[in-house]
Amino acid sequence: MRGVTGRLMLLDTASLYFRAYFGVPDSVRAPDGTPVNAVRGLLDFIDRLVRDHRPDQLVACMDADWRPQWRVELIPSYKAHRVAEEHAVGPDEEEVPDTLSPQVPVIEAVLDAVGIARVGVAGYEADDVIGTFTALAKGPVDIVTGDRDLYQLVDDARGVRVLYPLKGVGTLQHTDEAVLREKYGVGGSGYADLALLRGDPSDGLPGVPGVGEKTAAKLLAEFGDLAGILAAVEDRRSRLTPTQRRRLDEARPYLAVAPKVVRVADDVPLPDVSTALPRAPRDPAALEALAARWGLGGSLERLLTTLST
Repeated sequence: MRGVTGRLMLLDTASLYFRAYFGVPDSVRAPDGTPVNAVRGLLDFIDRLVRDHRPDQLVACMDADWRPQWRVELIPSYKAHRVAEEHAVGPDEEEVPDTLSPQVPVIEAVLDAVGIARVGVAGYEADDVIGTFTALAKGPVDIVTGDRDLYQLVDDARGVRVLYPLKGVGTLQHTDEAVLREKYGVGGSGYADLALLRGDPSDGLPGVPGVGEKTAAKLLAEFGDLAGILAAVEDRRSRLTPTQRRRLDEARPYLAVAPKVVRVADDVPLPDVSTALPRAPRDPAALEALAARWGLGGSLERLLTTLST
């Protein structure tokens, strides 16, 4: 990352290959009949993203730990409903469709052979890797994700935006602060507070009972941020309703730990990797073998052509 000033594109890789898996028919298969719809779909995604947005640097950010223990210790329900198998040592196993799991190592091997930087850090989610790369970037950043949690990183002043797929990657919502304010009533810096107040069942975050998205946005508009809202709970002259005051007061134990869980880390110990967009495959022989074994065909060929130009 040292000296990087060009446009950096950060891929929330799992988010994108899940979308590829569900968006590309499982009739897309390797010569031996194994489904490769997620593999080929992700390659098509990356090809389209590079062609349309021409990043100077590209990083495929990975979930080395999709449910970090330090988050679970703060909020035990965090992603608990998505655990397929618990492990005493190491990350729990996430519930993943049977025909997707075998494709993930193929995706990793293909990205490595192409030469696209692939970064995951033990004890952290891809979101945290993305947050740290974003904090270190000296130029504009495009974050490609289907996860709204990363809206908290949007920052017009720094040129940080989220490209949110609405349909494949052909239709992307270019999420800047204007979009966030129109949709949610907050900018990027306020999105994490909005998210923790309203909760998120998909991540096992309970939120504050009775405080939905609209109420959370109104509270933040009135009091600025979570600290301002909690100060208003103490101030009997504030314009909280009695019910709001009671619910927020009762939720103090949750609100004391939720910010650390919801906000992405920006201090992950990243490895020293080259983020430059590859112009030619890093390992042509390995890539040729992977293409033949898995029948990657036109998807890989189109990506390589795009990268070379």
